[in-house]
Amino acid sequence: MKVIRNVIGIVMLAMVATGCSTTHQQGTGVDAKEYTPPTSIYNILDSTALVYSDPVAGSAVNDHPLRWLGFVANPIGHAFDYGINRPMYTLANGFAYLSGYTDEDNMVNTQRR
Repeated sequence: MKVIRNVIGIVMLAMVATGCSTTHQQGTGVDAKEYTPPTSIYNILDSTALVYSDPVAGSAVNDHPLRWLGFVANPIGHAFDYGINRPMYTLANGFAYLSGYTDEDNMVNTQRR
């Protein structure tokens, strides 16, 4: 009984192993067509595509309403970094035992520009 079970197991394993080794995959024949992307994002037959689209709204400057807030806040963030954050790192470096300043903090601080 045990021998028959082992033979059936080996035959089933051989069938599974040889079933996955075929090279007759779909789409790899001679008649397979390649994908060619369209030349434009607009449909040729749609005469209103450019009339109703706003190219200025899609430009890089007008992409988000909060972009101008970012332009204004950037110098404020740099002033905070140079005026408060970096001096705190320098002070913590002097008292590493008391402040918990680690080697990883030192590595991050030295990589700053």
